[in-house]
Amino acid sequence: MGRGRQKAKHTKVARELKYFTPDTNLTALERELAAAAHENEYVDKWADLVDDDDDLDEDDDAENPAAQTA
Repeated sequence: MGRGRQKAKHTKVARELKYFTPDTNLTALERELAAAAHENEYVDKWADLVDDDDDLDEDDDAENPAAQTA
C-alpha cells in the first residue's frame, strides 16, 4: 500500500473516531456519581484487618538494637 493510500485510510479512521458519539446511559452515570459522593475517601477500608501493635514492636526493635539487650 502506498503512502498516500495509507495516509488516506488513517485520516478516514481518525475522522470516524473524532465524530463517533456512543450512547450514554445517563441514569447509570448519575447512580455512579451519587455513590461516589457518599464514600469518604479518607477512610481506610482495610484498617480493621491489620494488627498495628505487632508491626510497631518489630520496627522499634530493628531500629534500636539497645532495646533488645535491655
